[in-house]
Amino acid sequence: MKKLYLSFLVLFSSAAVFAQGGFFSLSNDFSVLRNFSPNQQFWSVGHTVQGNFHLSDKYGPYVWLSYYSPGRFENDFTAQAKQPSTTPQAVRYRVAAKWNFRSVSVGWKHYFRGGATNDSTWSLYALAGFGLQFTRVQNAFTPEVDTALYDVQPPISGLDGFKRLTLDLGAGVEYPLGGDIYLYGDLRTWLPTSGYPSPYLHDTRKVPLPLILAGGVRIMF
Repeated sequence: MKKLYLSFLVLFSSAAVFAQGGFFSLSNDFSVLRNFSPNQQFWSVGHTVQGNFHLSDKYGPYVWLSYYSPGRFENDFTAQAKQPSTTPQAVRYRVAAKWNFRSVSVGWKHYFRGGATNDSTWSLYALAGFGLQFTRVQNAFTPEVDTALYDVQPPISGLDGFKRLTLDLGAGVEYPLGGDIYLYGDLRTWLPTSGYPSPYLHDTRKVPLPLILAGGVRIMF
């Protein structure tokens, strides 16, 4: 992730130098995330830094980097004995999970009302793009299960991560504060476009599936 942050700093710095006449802006916001993936629901708070490249007052590409606080949830599972002589034949245990979301997104932003440099009234916009979402996962068993005696199906215990390609969608409103500074709020989501079975997932369906409420400030350069 340090390499990603460095790449974004270089990208934003280069864009600010290259952009002329107020056609680049930098956004900074904080957000609340609720993940709705089956059996993996949790709350998290996050931060997003976004670069906006305004090809016109109405549209242009964006690129962002976001990260979120750990989200936590728990589920109960049953491990079956490997041998018929083992007592008991089944053991119930709880898996406590912790997820850390990180996301990079590149896409297109379009203003349906107002525009990027509108300084007189509120604006309405939508955005759509593709993202690469990184998730750090930690699973802990209570009680611990003896894997020499019992078959433990996914999720497994331990610390690892997984990645997903996502379709990133959002819509929001913006209001000028003056001096090329804009206050905005939007709703976003990430929809999975790729997936693979990770042994750390409690359920492989619809991962990730968040609803994100964000609010922040955009500054024109």
